Amino acid sequence: MRDPLLLLGIDTCGPSGSVALGRLTGQRVEILGQTELAGRTYSSTLLAAVGELLARHGADVKALGAIVAVSGPGSFTGVRVGLSAAKGLAEAGGIPVVAVSRLELLAWKAKTPSAALDAHRHEVFLYLGRLGAEPQELLAGATELAAIHLPLTPVAVCDEGAAVLLAAAWPGAGLARVTAPTAADALEVAAPQILAGQFADLALLDGHYLRRSDAEIFGEPAAQGLPRV
Repeated sequence: MRDPLLLLGIDTCGPSGSVALGRLTGQRVEILGQTELAGRTYSSTLLAAVGELLARHGADVKALGAIVAVSGPGSFTGVRVGLSAAKGLAEAGGIPVVAVSRLELLAWKAKTPSAALDAHRHEVFLYLGRLGAEPQELLAGATELAAIHLPLTPVAVCDEGAAVLLAAAWPGAGLARVTAPTAADALEVAAPQILAGQFADLALLDGHYLRRSDAEIFGEPAAQGLPRV
């Protein structure tokens, strides 16, 4: 693997997103630049933002050594747009891809063992770190939270929805409030995987949703009522 390595980060999972360019030298990631993306416009702005970011630093897609994609959980549409762009760029340029969890990024950013994101519908996407065990990620509402022993605290949050739900379910849990994770954070978290050559299989790479889509949920009753042929 050449050194230094030019890295592109893509995060379109949340209400707002970002693309970042970084340089991996040894074990250190230097963030060269980051562009914020407005929510609900990812499909029309993402690739243009990537092109502008690369051009600003005198580089093109062929110069990339790896792409880091935040694979969710979050907006179904946002996750799909980000992963589709990462796959398209990777396949065209023969560039390896690392996928990272948005929940893991949030816990890393706050330096906490656990984290939570607003999943709407009175639920949270939850990252639980426990001593002696691998972290778990799950979708949880009030009932599920009540059944979980209070995790190692504090719990990282970056939005009010998650903070309100956790405060109600776990009054004794401390909350570590930080800004939402970004594509630049993803580059730093993914560095060890890149150095170890632990890349995703593009044919199998999919969104880390933790929840089925509305089409799957609300389409079931109609599908069940169809006559069999």
